[in-house]
Amino acid sequence: MGVKEKIKQSKFADNREKAVVNITYTQSYLSGCFNSVLKDHKISMQQFNVLRILKGQHFNPVSVLEISSRMLDKMSNASRLIDKLCAKELVIKKTSEGDRRQVDITLTSKGILKLDELNMLVRGVLQEHNNLSEVEYDHLNKLLDKFRND
Repeated sequence: MGVKEKIKQSKFADNREKAVVNITYTQSYLSGCFNSVLKDHKISMQQFNVLRILKGQHFNPVSVLEISSRMLDKMSNASRLIDKLCAKELVIKKTSEGDRRQVDITLTSKGILKLDELNMLVRGVLQEHNNLSEVEYDHLNKLLDKFRND
């Protein structure tokens, strides 16, 4: 079923408008899928994103500013997310030794284990949506990059 039927809209001004609505609808759909597997762990998509950013730094401390700049959801409040992850003992906040004004964040061993568990769940969602070939996924990625004019 296409986006037209899903949202019960019979006409779009043009294919550009339809594509933007389709992208928005698909993003919302995928967020729902990911949130449903993360909610039992009391982790939001934004918190999951922070954990992935930290692991991607190969366990080196990362500043809050750097985390903010790399967030998928640019409206996220990285400081608040980090505070919640600290309360869950998944990350540690520490004043930077090089710059006392900077706060560095690192994953805890509990955070690493939790992220590994969450990554398996997210991979499961991705496997359920394996409807395109590798070539089609590559083409889709290029089109989305081109759309954003990156």
